[in-house]
Amino acid sequence: MAVDSVLSSPLGPPACEKDAKALHFIEEMTRNADSVQERVLGEILGRNAETEYLQRFGLYGATDRATFKSKIPAITYEDLQPEIQRIANGDRSPILSSDPISEFLTSSGTSAGERKLMPTIQEELDRRQLLYSLLMPVMNLYVPGLDKGKGLYFLFVKSETKTPGGLLARPVLTSYYRSDHFKTRPYDPYNVYTSPNEAILCFDSFQSMYTQMLCGLLEQQHVLRVGAVFASGLLRAIRFLQLNWPQLTHDIRTGTLNAKVTDPSIRQCMEGRLKPNQELADFVISECSKENWGGIITRIWPNTKYLDVIVTGAMAQYIPTLNYYSAGLPLACTMYASSECYFGLNLNPMCKPSEVSYTIMPNMAYFEFLPHEPDSPCSTQAKLVDLADVEVGKDYELVITTYAGLYRYRVGDILRVAGFHNSGPQFHFVRRKNVLLSIDSDKTDEAELQKAVENASRLLRESSGSSVVEYTSYADTKTIPGHYVVYWELMVNEPTSSPDDEVLSRCCLAMEESLNSVYRQCRVADGSIGPLEIRVVKSGTFEELMDYAISRGASINQYKVPRCVSFPPIMELLDSRVVSAHFSSLLPHWTPERRR
Repeated sequence: MAVDSVLSSPLGPPACEKDAKALHFIEEMTRNADSVQERVLGEILGRNAETEYLQRFGLYGATDRATFKSKIPAITYEDLQPEIQRIANGDRSPILSSDPISEFLTSSGTSAGERKLMPTIQEELDRRQLLYSLLMPVMNLYVPGLDKGKGLYFLFVKSETKTPGGLLARPVLTSYYRSDHFKTRPYDPYNVYTSPNEAILCFDSFQSMYTQMLCGLLEQQHVLRVGAVFASGLLRAIRFLQLNWPQLTHDIRTGTLNAKVTDPSIRQCMEGRLKPNQELADFVISECSKENWGGIITRIWPNTKYLDVIVTGAMAQYIPTLNYYSAGLPLACTMYASSECYFGLNLNPMCKPSEVSYTIMPNMAYFEFLPHEPDSPCSTQAKLVDLADVEVGKDYELVITTYAGLYRYRVGDILRVAGFHNSGPQFHFVRRKNVLLSIDSDKTDEAELQKAVENASRLLRESSGSSVVEYTSYADTKTIPGHYVVYWELMVNEPTSSPDDEVLSRCCLAMEESLNSVYRQCRVADGSIGPLEIRVVKSGTFEELMDYAISRGASINQYKVPRCVSFPPIMELLDSRVVSAHFSSLLPHWTPERRR
């Protein structure tokens, strides 16, 4: 029941007193965005005044904005890499932060093919927890009764390693799920999951997914929302159900757990949950054995009110498939975060995906914005703008200064100002800077793709004498899991020695071996990306592509072959010219250890 009291919020009537306090906090932060930002910067600079990094640039204890902006440069990861490597190697002096670096968070963005290492400190967990605590109070404004059921969320940990100096290096969500903030979280009727902690914390992705899906099926009448972090993860769960429903329904019918689930903690926690249920098993079989899987989510979990997944940026490509499997349930994007920092939340989570905007919470870090004008030769020298001074309709690159020791760090996200809530700006996520292809958490840029094509082309020349004349690519998300497709037009010197399937399959593998470690982890450990595909097209196809572009107004003098395509007529043209398609039957090499 909504709370109508002095704590009532302009955002709407809160569901309970705890929600009222959270909504009041959001109002307070966004009403005073600029003064909160000034305080945050002062705190960061004050506590880190003695660090080597700030001393190097002559800050000498100053905590005001003007001195900070005049002395400290905007930087990228590559600028900071020497300091990060020293910390990773065991240097415990206050290089970036006066607080000890507690671990490294591995970013899905890469540098030299390896995940970036983002330093963090223990208290950052409190800030992340704070942002999480604001999500349900906002959602309860739009969807009543979420305390009467549970959430079926597919959540996973990924492998973690140690740096040479002994610090843990792992993804931000793995860090959070393995922390006491998550494992010993207090009971909250608005935030109950069907998945037990033991399943979420299991490093074996099959055992984890199997147990989480089984628990979701056992509690199918209690599920009110279904989610994963990314849209691709939820679709992977649906595909898992398609492949494994016979074993899952056997477990439900017999009250026993699949022998492939060997994790002792999972087996122990499932003993009290699994009891023979013939009726439920028959129901799941009747739904899953149908040829048409349209609306399968609402058929199996009929009380589901919305899907909680990120469908902004590269994940927008999955919206049609999610709509198919959910019979058009609302898609809720609740928060905006990265390994570097948690940024903000969506104050209207039930809006259309195309209308999603995130309100930056000014207490999380100090935020600046670099005007993004890709056609301007001086865009990187543009003056950085404060959070309260951004302009509606303009695009900016996000720049952050964090408590953990990142100073004027360029995150690489391009955001567009959609409006304001009080004095706090709201942003559309436009895209990641320079990302060409993305299926899951992978991010492949043009330089990486070019290098992969060059390595595979070398193998092609050595094996058959043929060469790649032109290429383009796209992320195919019609398959589950999705996969990279690369179109090749070849020059075959000797018709009798044209490359066969075995050679082109090896070229597929050579490309995958050349891609970054996040891509290879998704392929090998997570199974969230399918095998890369090379489609060989007829000679002259890329000339036709140019003719089509020119017919639509492109300049013949300035035309360049796009290295990634998504426009349907261009896709149709390319696919109509395909003469053969090839995949690798092998997996690329990947281990959790970083390359030295």
